[in-house]
Amino acid sequence: MLALALHVADEATHNFLAWYNPHVLRFRQALGGLPFPPTFTFWPWLLGLSAAVGGLALLTPYAFAGARWLVSLSRIVAIVHVLNGLLHLVGALRSRRAVPGVLSAPVLIAAGLWLWLAAGRVH
Repeated sequence: MLALALHVADEATHNFLAWYNPHVLRFRQALGGLPFPPTFTFWPWLLGLSAAVGGLALLTPYAFAGARWLVSLSRIVAIVHVLNGLLHLVGALRSRRAVPGVLSAPVLIAAGLWLWLAAGRVH
């Protein structure tokens, strides 16, 4: 949850949507106009991600208690974190510059890997 919060702050303070939205529009065009992935405006994007961070924070006590029902959700969140971080790193390599979110991408990847391993230890 803290890694995601750091990543959201990194993206928000480095104008992520100005980089993301044009790339998404080009990707959609290459897919023949498919309306996915979505584009965003700042406040709905930030509030949505903040709600996700808050929701994960509410699950923290259950995670520390070893709730088995969280294992599948934890694995999904772990995969999303790793893929998100890798996309930022690949974007930076392809752009040959630091893209928004790349500074926190290694933290996000590390947190995702740790979460995957921690979820596997729940009995």
